[in-house]
Amino acid sequence: MIKYLFSLIVCLSCISFSHGQKNGQSSTIVVTSKKDKTKIFTHKNGKLLVNVTPKDVVDHKNKGFVRYSEFGALGDGETNDMDAIAATHAFANLHGLKVKADEGYTYYIGGNERTAIVETDTDFGTAAFIIDDTEVQNRTASIFLVSSSQQPFKLTGIASLKRNQEKIDISLPQPCLVTVTNSNVKHYIRYGLNQNNGSPQTDIFVVDKNGNVDMDAPIIWDFDKITEAMALPLDQTTLTISGGRFTTIANKEQSKYNYYSRNIAVRRSNVVVENLEHRVIGEGDQGAPYGGFINIRDCAYVTVKNTLLTGHKTYKTIGSAGKPVSMGSYDAVVNSALNVSFVNCSQTNDINDRTYWGILSSNYSKNLVYDNCTFSRFDAHKGVANATIRNSTLGHMGINAIGSGVLTIVNSTIRGNSLVNLRPDYGSTWQGDIIIRNCVFVPSDGRSSNPSLISGSYSGKHNFGYTCYMPKKIIIEDLHIDDSNHPEDYQGPAIIKDFNKEWTNDSYQETFPYVRNTKIVLKNVSTSSGNELRLSNNPFMFKDVEVYTK
Repeated sequence: MIKYLFSLIVCLSCISFSHGQKNGQSSTIVVTSKKDKTKIFTHKNGKLLVNVTPKDVVDHKNKGFVRYSEFGALGDGETNDMDAIAATHAFANLHGLKVKADEGYTYYIGGNERTAIVETDTDFGTAAFIIDDTEVQNRTASIFLVSSSQQPFKLTGIASLKRNQEKIDISLPQPCLVTVTNSNVKHYIRYGLNQNNGSPQTDIFVVDKNGNVDMDAPIIWDFDKITEAMALPLDQTTLTISGGRFTTIANKEQSKYNYYSRNIAVRRSNVVVENLEHRVIGEGDQGAPYGGFINIRDCAYVTVKNTLLTGHKTYKTIGSAGKPVSMGSYDAVVNSALNVSFVNCSQTNDINDRTYWGILSSNYSKNLVYDNCTFSRFDAHKGVANATIRNSTLGHMGINAIGSGVLTIVNSTIRGNSLVNLRPDYGSTWQGDIIIRNCVFVPSDGRSSNPSLISGSYSGKHNFGYTCYMPKKIIIEDLHIDDSNHPEDYQGPAIIKDFNKEWTNDSYQETFPYVRNTKIVLKNVSTSSGNELRLSNNPFMFKDVEVYTK
């Protein structure tokens, strides 16, 4: 019977064998196998020492999995079980064993800093987890870190890259996720209330061992110079995280941009997260925002399915422009990741309740998919290359994106202010096509409005760090617009919003030109009001846009 000792000073020199966790955890968790007894100790310096007797090691291996209770978790909903949870995973990683939560247990996770490194399949089952964020030592420390068994390494010899380049002159041990950066160039120089000075030019893509780039997620920028290039070998097997009923007791910090990351962080390729539930309770009059309970970064081929998430309450603060702003707070975040899908997912709160922020944020990612999801929004901040929304319903924040490739929306209902909002704070740019088929658009969730299908804003006076584009082609087929609730002077929905009310004649001069060689194809578009589609409230700005009706 394993006994959990909360306080025991242990001399580290007595350890005969140890195994340190990867990813910066080697200084906090040590696993030993001595004949003494199976137990875990928390040293006064915070180090977690896990000893499992040789006999118990054999027993666990024969069984093929370990449970949290076997490492001292009480599961009573009151005792902090985080050390026992971390110890269980540390031992499982060392011996390649699965981890199973104890059915009927409620694990309380307090505010002490401890991360469980997950390198093996984990089944949370129907067990409950209470994550208490009211008093936290380190708000940026994840609860679970789904980690790769591979180690990243620097690439040398790559001097430059071209957009859509198919092959790189390198040799790799196996297919790798490659990230390149040019720190001399700034992109995504944000405009507006959250303005900033931009971020270094970066890209992420998959390369096989012979240097061939996976063209399903191509290189999207020209790099005149590479200041850093890193490669992470892709894990070849699929790791599955399943089940779990998670509840976060929300923090009560001042409403500032101090993002909380007490979450499940996925940093490994080829991962499936399924049948998970996450709820949020205890949100009060103030609070810091959240950076995604499921946080996916620096990886590829991740699927989240049959999962229930929760939108976070919207709090306001003072932005970088010195004016009040609403803070983005997310339950799902995807950054620098490829081929990420959300399948059969939904959220606990009303997708049209404007007191809750949109549920997802993404940056630097490619091939994002919503399939049969009911969420308050889809969003791509610092660009997405290729995105697909199908069989889904999106709520009050709709579809917000900038990027490149093809944005495909099929068999879906959109209840935002516009069908697609090209984010003005990043230049309302989409270098590629937008395809909309067999969809229903309910402007502003049925409130009275003068809707536009494609919204955005562009002054031509701000340098975003790149050339900005209207979509080259917009194809809209079998779309119904439910504009039955509209003002008295309503003239019908516009295809393109008035992006710049000052740009009404040839005297307006752009410092940073907006590429507008757009072709629009319409087929079987209907409205509840009976009004026809119009090009824009600013026909001059879009006078060169070609519109074809099939």
